[in-house]
Amino acid sequence: MRPGRDNIAAPDLPSGLAWVGAEPESMPALTAGGPALVHFVEYAQLNSVRTLPYLAEWQRRYREAGLSVIAVQAPRFPFAADPENVGTGMHQLGVEFPVAIDADHELWSAYGCEGWPSLFLWSLGGSLAWAHFGEGEYRATEEAIQAELREMDALQDLPEPMAPLRPTDGPGARVMAPTPEHFPGGAWERPWVAGEDGEDLALDYQAGGAYATVEGEGELQVEIDGKWSTLSPAPPGLRTLAEHPTHEAHSLVLRPAPGIKVWSLSFAAGVP
Repeated sequence: MRPGRDNIAAPDLPSGLAWVGAEPESMPALTAGGPALVHFVEYAQLNSVRTLPYLAEWQRRYREAGLSVIAVQAPRFPFAADPENVGTGMHQLGVEFPVAIDADHELWSAYGCEGWPSLFLWSLGGSLAWAHFGEGEYRATEEAIQAELREMDALQDLPEPMAPLRPTDGPGARVMAPTPEHFPGGAWERPWVAGEDGEDLALDYQAGGAYATVEGEGELQVEIDGKWSTLSPAPPGLRTLAEHPTHEAHSLVLRPAPGIKVWSLSFAAGVP
């Protein structure tokens, strides 16, 4: 969405933030060279993860034209404030632009974020040009990026906006709402711990895919509609349990190795 006024200035970057990648000098310095995208994410949260391929491609397409991209990791889970975990997780997700770790949500509060992900496009000079909350509006966001770049050079050759990466991302796509996110520990602040809270997690869901935010070492055994598979150990983060071509109904059983923490089971929207 376009802001209601044209003089909203970019909050500066707090001192003392940990960074994965090169730390920018400041927001004024960043926007002095061109427009800048600031994208608030949680690398272990489904909606955030689904937006990152678009950010990575926009950086690739437009950095030579003057666009800067930074992510702000605003942790939802305790393990996601650790720089080593963030660095590993972002690398696995193909993120090459700098990532600030906003462990105390200082920058999150300055921007007025209400959820993951939250995206802000700042123009040359640091005025807010575009903002979007949640998934979607990818074409409109890219068109806003191009508009800012053409303010710098009206004649530069820019590509056609990206084609949707998923059927649910297309303009006007009919999307079915998935099963709500489930916190098996009883609340988002408490994980379910295998061996302490039980051996299995079982849930019926309707969605285009099922995912788990997991912390700990060991294998995950996953049953979808009676068919078992095994996921190898991995660093803490979001694990794909199943992906489906359409919105579908399935039964899920998750059997983690003892001691593994399951923070969340989340589900992606699908097309009918």
